[in-house]
Amino acid sequence: MKNSNSSETILLVIWAQALIAILGSLFFSEIMGYIPCELCWFQRILMYPLVIIYGVAAIKKDLSIALPGLILSGIGMLVSAYHYLIQKLPVLHETGGSCGIIPCNTEYVNYLGFITIPFLAGVAFIVIFVLHIILLKQQKGK
Repeated sequence: MKNSNSSETILLVIWAQALIAILGSLFFSEIMGYIPCELCWFQRILMYPLVIIYGVAAIKKDLSIALPGLILSGIGMLVSAYHYLIQKLPVLHETGGSCGIIPCNTEYVNYLGFITIPFLAGVAFIVIFVLHIILLKQQKGK
């Protein structure tokens, strides 16, 4: 990544988004006492390394070492979307009931009737993925 203030800022925003997502997940489980379901654990497994990946990329100012972050965030978007659909679509709602000790169709929070924990995780993954793509396009254009 060439020395571009814009690119460095975007990389820091990606890192901050991953950090906020981790802190949010820890808030829900450790402070609020919400036990994560299996799909929540998969989303955590995909999100937690992103703080390290993008943190190192920001420090070294090298987007190329963050490629695993693009892959993890892409997979995370799919897992979050599936989890959200299990919660919100009646046809899939029953599938989430047999997901483990805590059913994946459990909605601990439901702000404004649509904002659930998988929704929040999905937004975080989308922000990370889209900003990474923007960085790649900026890099290609130079």
